Amino acid sequence: METENSGAEFDARLLRPKDSGGDSEWAFVVLPKEASETLPRRGRITVSGTLNGKNFTVLLEPDGKKSHWLRIDKPLLVASGASIGDTAHFEIFAGEEPEPDVPDDLVKALEAAPEARAIWDATTTIARVDWIHWIVSAKQAKTRVKRIHDACDMLASGKKRVCCFDPSGFYSKAFSAPQAEE
Repeated sequence: METENSGAEFDARLLRPKDSGGDSEWAFVVLPKEASETLPRRGRITVSGTLNGKNFTVLLEPDGKKSHWLRIDKPLLVASGASIGDTAHFEIFAGEEPEPDVPDDLVKALEAAPEARAIWDATTTIARVDWIHWIVSAKQAKTRVKRIHDACDMLASGKKRVCCFDPSGFYSKAFSAPQAEE
């Protein structure tokens, strides 16, 4: 199952999400635990790979069970010749994490707090991914606002990593793969 460069090769059935969120047709797979374990972290992580030989780069999401799930958009489905319900062949490789997109409300808060911004700029890309994930995972707007405020306070005090946040969702059950349609 394991290949070079912290990666894995596996076959998985393409599942249709029960709730597609109004997006166009897409599929997902939950990575086999052995494949996920080859990656350097259980939280969000960007991987490159192939689906039936077609290249892709995606952000894997934690499934809350110490593994990951992968969203496959319609263009990749079409390019790979795969359809929902098919078993497809995957290769995945963890590479260098790209800089995350910072939400506008967090950008504004960091601009207003130079001490926090200085620490933000001094953190690792993975730490920034975790800060953003903690903020955007808030289920209510008021919680998100509080988390942005708290993040700026923690950063300004020199804290480079978000506290009390399990990026895998395993302990808090904050994250999970979509439910598959029957």
